[in-house]
Amino acid sequence: MTGDTPSAAQLQSISDPFVRSLAGLGRLRTYPKNTVFITEGDSSDSVFVVLSGRVKVFISDTEGHEMILDTQGPGEYVGEMALDGKPRSASVMTLEPTTFSVVGRDPVREAIRHNPDFALDMISRIIDRARIATNSVKDLALLDVYGRVARLLLNMAVEAADGKLQIPEKITQQEIAERVGASRDMVSRIFRDLTAGGYIKVENRIVTINKKPPARW
Repeated sequence: MTGDTPSAAQLQSISDPFVRSLAGLGRLRTYPKNTVFITEGDSSDSVFVVLSGRVKVFISDTEGHEMILDTQGPGEYVGEMALDGKPRSASVMTLEPTTFSVVGRDPVREAIRHNPDFALDMISRIIDRARIATNSVKDLALLDVYGRVARLLLNMAVEAADGKLQIPEKITQQEIAERVGASRDMVSRIFRDLTAGGYIKVENRIVTINKKPPARW
């Protein structure tokens, strides 16, 4: 599969027109689970559009401590910050076997030259991600661990068929801890309290929010 272009079926499965156009510029590449395919500080300049699978974006220190910045699945992309030619600002690892359309900087530049709206769409999405990053920094600075956990759960949840909020992807307490900058033990205690209070239910690593958690605990 590596080196081929995405098939029509793969492209049509992407609902966002901009991301579909971006994926159409690339070549297929598949990585197994737990592969770090972007490393913080590297000088590569490709954008990776996720066609299937799931990845996490993270930063780490010299002692191996990690903080997850985001997770992305099919129809989303990572690596766009390197289009300016500067080193990668974060690492990205597959959470399961994942297939990408890998788009180099030159095809993106060519698309921008032929279609200015392509550039506007990309700028709009970069601004959106910058806003999300700003909110994350604000949460880390102003909220305690409970507040960060509650905010993360609400941000990740979508409405399920029964009308309740549910986090569609399986997520571990360790992953939550890495995303909010806390220990797993602290997150575990918060989960126990939220479960005991009837605010959340966890089955097979799927979190259902029965009612909105209080702003403070």
